[in-house]
Order: sequence, then C-alpha cells, then structure tokens
Amino acid sequence: MVWHPVPLAKAVGVSHIFIMMLGIDVILGPLLTFIIAKKDKKSLEFDLAVIVVLQLAAFIYGIYNIAISRPVYIAFDTFRFEVVQANNIPVESIEQASDPYNTLGWGKPKFVAVRPIDNIEQKNDRLFVELETDVAPSMQPNLYEPMADQWETINREGSDFNSLYKTNSKVSVDAITSKYPSAKAWPPLKAYEQDMVVLIDDNNIVDIVDLRPW
Repeated sequence: MVWHPVPLAKAVGVSHIFIMMLGIDVILGPLLTFIIAKKDKKSLEFDLAVIVVLQLAAFIYGIYNIAISRPVYIAFDTFRFEVVQANNIPVESIEQASDPYNTLGWGKPKFVAVRPIDNIEQKNDRLFVELETDVAPSMQPNLYEPMADQWETINREGSDFNSLYKTNSKVSVDAITSKYPSAKAWPPLKAYEQDMVVLIDDNNIVDIVDLRPW
C-alpha cells in the first residue's frame, strides 16, 4: 500500500514475490509444522528450527527485494511517464542531485519531471549515457525538476480516451472513465513489467490505471 500502491505492484512485476512470501510464511510453514509436530518425536525441536529458519529466510529475501524494487519516482520525460525503481538509480546521480532529489524516500513514489533538453549537445550527452550505461534520463535525479514546471507539455502530450479503445476493451475503458469523471486525457506510463496509463485533469494527476497505452 505504500511502496507499491495499486496498480504499481503489477506494473513493476513484484506480485510474484508477495505470492512467494504468502506461500512460504502463511501456508507452507504452518502446514509443515502441522505435519511434523508429533508429541514424542526426538527431532521435533530441530525440525521446527529448520522451518523457522526457512520462513525467516523467505521473509528477509522477500522484504529485501520488495524494498530495492520499490518505485521511488514517477518521472515525466518528453511525452510519457516512467516508473523509476530504487535499484534503477545510480548512486553518483543521487550525489549530483539537488534537494529534494538527492535522497531516495521510503514513502509513496513521487511525481517529478525530467528537465527538457536545451541544445543538441545535451541531447547527445543523454543519449550517450543511456546507450553506454542503460540508465535513462528518467533514472537520473540530477536531471529532475518539479512536475509543475512541465504541465503545459504534459497536457499537450495527453491523448483522448477514444484512442484507448484500440488497445483495450470498450468495457474496461468505459468502466474506468466513468469512475474518474474529472479525467480529461492520458499520457502513457512505462514500467518494467507492464505499461499502463496516467489519467490527468487540468494540471492534476487523477490516478494511474491498469489500461494498455499501446
């Protein structure tokens, strides 16, 4: 609910880790305990210790992966939003960033914007970095600025809802648009596992919804 608010867990593909933790810690652990818990069994303490260790290992592994894969920013860059996970961001980019982008928060992901390119040299520099390191501009906090500075561009790049019928069923599009009557347009949201859609109003984020942008 905090690190991966719906539908971002699906967007970044972390749902399988939740299922693994649920299966091991909530189902498999108690089931194994029930099976081996016999009153006069000599190895009972050892068997229970093994189960506890396995459950703790699964819990620690799951929490660690959920923490490092948590979305920390949703960055608008040129024509779309991109989900930026904590493990996507290079340390040196954080060190070069100005406040408040020089730390990775532990709360819900924040909306930001990537500064527009001023000249061909900047364009080439960003392209070179992305090709050389696989780090996109959206993953570099030293390039961030408040999203409020780019609402004109965001509104201009937003598409109308009719275009969503090409990649989604009419029923699903109509159900979501009726749920958010204030939404007027949508830019795409690129994510690691599943791309989605951001609903916008006049200079406001309405919500992220589980629709296909393309």
